[in-house]
Amino acid sequence: MLNCIPYSDYLENSEQSTTEPIIVTVPDNLSGMRLDAALSVIIPEISRSKLTNWIKSGAVLVGNKLAKPKEKMLGGETIQITPVLNEQNLAFTPENIPLNIIYEDDDILVINKPSGLTVHPGNGNWSGTLLNALLFHYPFLQQLPRAGIVHRLDKDTTGLMVIAKTSFAQSNLIEQMQNRSVSRIYHAIALGHPQKNGTINHNIGRDPHNRIKMTTLKFGGREAITHFQVLKYFKHFSYIECKLETGRTHQIRVHLKSIGHPLIGDKTYANNSSSKLNYSEDINTAILQLNRQALHALKLSLIHPTSNQEISFSTPLAQDIQYLLSVMIDIDN
Repeated sequence: MLNCIPYSDYLENSEQSTTEPIIVTVPDNLSGMRLDAALSVIIPEISRSKLTNWIKSGAVLVGNKLAKPKEKMLGGETIQITPVLNEQNLAFTPENIPLNIIYEDDDILVINKPSGLTVHPGNGNWSGTLLNALLFHYPFLQQLPRAGIVHRLDKDTTGLMVIAKTSFAQSNLIEQMQNRSVSRIYHAIALGHPQKNGTINHNIGRDPHNRIKMTTLKFGGREAITHFQVLKYFKHFSYIECKLETGRTHQIRVHLKSIGHPLIGDKTYANNSSSKLNYSEDINTAILQLNRQALHALKLSLIHPTSNQEISFSTPLAQDIQYLLSVMIDIDN
């Protein structure tokens, strides 16, 4: 028989991410009850549907034999359960993912996030995230909610992020975000020619027709404000600076789409509108190489949680966006 632990010890000594088998005994008063029903009584902390799936997958033995969910219990049986880890259990697993650190002290960490790195674990991305990386390089961040993360960048958006290293710093930075005293400036390449500068003030919420997308809403949603100015016009595109006053999911991407100028390479919000134009072969190649929305968090300013002094950071544009810009400049010249 495998090395097992009583379920009471399992609850007390583990975080339920272990694969060490659990052992329980069926009480006599559950005689005649189905295996799945009996286990849901013995282990109410685990849902019956999950227990049933474990039984069907062969993770549950009754007297060292595989059993079926409908099998009737006599009472007194020894049941051995090997918890089946799902992808969500990987969410808080440390992973050796490199971090590009721009600044670090005892209170905060500022990184330059690469494209392709998801910030928080979630559906389809339960591992390989920034959170996993932080837990590997800074194990003490396990003590903080979300490993000290206080804001997000989309998976394929590059640039600056600040992470708290202490509970006080995290609370302070979250408060600054809420008070809108953190300055975040992005550079982007959008389709077409918007006005030279302006402010987009449209509430943002879930798209009622597609729950994985966000959209602007006349009613409901959350307040969202983006200030922008065009740095340079090209034949088909504009190089834009955006400053966030609020920080909603996909805010810049949704706002620029709402005024008819979606980001180049945005697979979610551009709707292939850029493909209708006759670009040069060099630009088409640069856009294909970009393979993401052309958006980079270039500058970040905040009040340091401990010193109370304003500190600012900047980082060069990501190389793929730099290359696309250089191709546009060469063609325009």
